[in-house]
Amino acid sequence: MARNRSSRNRTTFFFCTFFAIIALCAFVPVFAPLPSLSSHLPHDHSHSRHKKVTAQKFEIANDMFWKDGQPFQIIGGDLHYFRVLPEYWEDRLLKAKALGLNTIQTYVPWNLHEPKPGKLVFERIADIVSFLKLCHKLDFLVMLRPGPYICAEWDLGGFPAWLLAIEPAVRLRSSDPAFLHLVEGWWAILLQKVAPLLYENGGPVIMVQIENEYGSYGNDKAYLHQLVTFARSHLGDDIILYTTDGGTRETLERGTISGDAVFSAVDFTTGDEPWPIFQLQKKFNAPGKSPPLSAEFYTGWLTHWGEKLAATDADFTAAALEKILARNGSAVLYMAHGGTNFGFYNGANTGGNESDYKPDLTSYDYDAPIRETGDVNNAKFKAIRSVIKKYSAKPLPSVPPNKEKAGYGPIDLQKKEFLFDILNRINSIGIVKSENPISMESVGQMFGFLLYVSEYAAKADGSVLSIPKVQPTLKFIFKLINLMFMTELKFLYHALLKIMVADQYLLCFLVTDNINWSFFLSCFFFFWQGILSSVYLDGRILQGWKMLSFPFNNLNEVPKTNPVIAYSGSIEKSARRKAKENVSKEPSFYAGHFSIDKENDIKDTFISFNGWGKGIAFVNEFNIGRYWPMRGPQCSLYVPAPVLKQGENVVVVLELESPSPKLVIHSVDQPDFTCQLISQTTNEDQVN
Repeated sequence: MARNRSSRNRTTFFFCTFFAIIALCAFVPVFAPLPSLSSHLPHDHSHSRHKKVTAQKFEIANDMFWKDGQPFQIIGGDLHYFRVLPEYWEDRLLKAKALGLNTIQTYVPWNLHEPKPGKLVFERIADIVSFLKLCHKLDFLVMLRPGPYICAEWDLGGFPAWLLAIEPAVRLRSSDPAFLHLVEGWWAILLQKVAPLLYENGGPVIMVQIENEYGSYGNDKAYLHQLVTFARSHLGDDIILYTTDGGTRETLERGTISGDAVFSAVDFTTGDEPWPIFQLQKKFNAPGKSPPLSAEFYTGWLTHWGEKLAATDADFTAAALEKILARNGSAVLYMAHGGTNFGFYNGANTGGNESDYKPDLTSYDYDAPIRETGDVNNAKFKAIRSVIKKYSAKPLPSVPPNKEKAGYGPIDLQKKEFLFDILNRINSIGIVKSENPISMESVGQMFGFLLYVSEYAAKADGSVLSIPKVQPTLKFIFKLINLMFMTELKFLYHALLKIMVADQYLLCFLVTDNINWSFFLSCFFFFWQGILSSVYLDGRILQGWKMLSFPFNNLNEVPKTNPVIAYSGSIEKSARRKAKENVSKEPSFYAGHFSIDKENDIKDTFISFNGWGKGIAFVNEFNIGRYWPMRGPQCSLYVPAPVLKQGENVVVVLELESPSPKLVIHSVDQPDFTCQLISQTTNEDQVN
């Protein structure tokens, strides 16, 4: 997904060019309107080598899209199957239909479907085939974006983190043969599932995207051409392949594929004049092959922790969309429905330098017309629907009602154990030992937390600790028997910390998070997670490290040892007074429960963490995501009704920093994005 502005594109180009030169030196290695929709019919094209089930045909000719020989205007929207529980796919799609959309666009995150090498997942929230078939059943066309890089504010831009553990290192998003071999293997699996669902074969898929906004990141045309070869080998010659790039000459020159084999679409900031950009788009498509398409028409924007919740004016957004549709242009709303970054899948961005670390919210509401919860009773939905209604080829269906919400009240929590108490139950076979720390990926840990442990003899007057390279968020924990001191460094690569203790210490670092977009990521894409250098104590390398994985529950895999499951069956009832005594700033697990008496009372709800610090939460063993109300703006996490059950529902919280003294969270019936925003504290402030 783009967050491109023209200035950012120029900056990105500068950074990539600058670092490419360094690497080379180091290694020597006023526009006419479109034709009327009643204009000429398209020319015939050669048939795909895939067997045709029907006479369906979707193609481009005379600068228009054509569906079964008739002009067609794409009025689409992004709706990502992996951000919505399968039980709610139909609800969200029906609301997209009521909005007036005729096409659904979705990414395909590689890391969801292959979390470990050779471990393929296509069930539940990863059941892309069922999602595509449901789109077809509801009379949607589909534009598919299989990457292999998707960005999308998704963990590592959709790449599985195990790619970073391969040695020798593969160069992602490039024509590196080792990387292309891996992509070919993944696409062979994915595209074979997609091929029967192509429009020409009786399915809904009309277009397949090659890479994602590559012009903002690189200029390796051999890489793009090879992706086209892979796609054609599985999907045939008739399917429309397309690229999407920012609407500037620079990004289009770098990201498009010349000739008529691949259609070049554009995206640009909502509010920009679209038709000059569409005129530029024509220069990067073959004559007659450039129907104007905004492949990402932004209905809102993403929000990072610590930022004000992004919002755009409904009437302004609708008016910008009408400028495109009124002249027979096509547009895909990004997003039509945002959904939720469940589990550990929220991504993170960086700004102009590597220390500018910006993790994304768990909510991916995006201020879209269909809200995170599926609600459509809002001004933006009404304004966009009103515009689309004017240009829709069919009458719009009635708008489905919002899902009911419920609040189940306060939930008393008990501290079950310290995070590090788990160390006593871990089999030593699962511990990775090394003289120096190694990355999460090298340990085989792709999600969750990785614990680094080492011992050293502290001096009476304290010691100076230095870690030259940490990625991306590091929590220092200095443990002396029952005493715990903590501070946090956010993306600091040259960290100095005074350790004011005098006895033997166990030194622990807890690391998590991945990045989906970065200036530096765009140039080289070597973003391993964890401690990536030696650790220095008083100027000397501290050796003898143990690495322990804490993956916890994720959307598509359950670890062998999961403390969350253990707590689910052992909730003890006790007075709140006793619970208060168990408040601790050491990372700890807390558990509680709430009851739902009748099946009809099971509704969507939200867990409010107002007054808590930072952590992750599970409801009935489902990872509902990360919370960080101290940073804001998101105070509550969305819990869809399918996660709940009649009877006792168990909540387990891993609080990393500062639990609420009352040890209470609340199930409420409304989302809350009003938590106070706080400025980032400096490393010196944290230490002092």
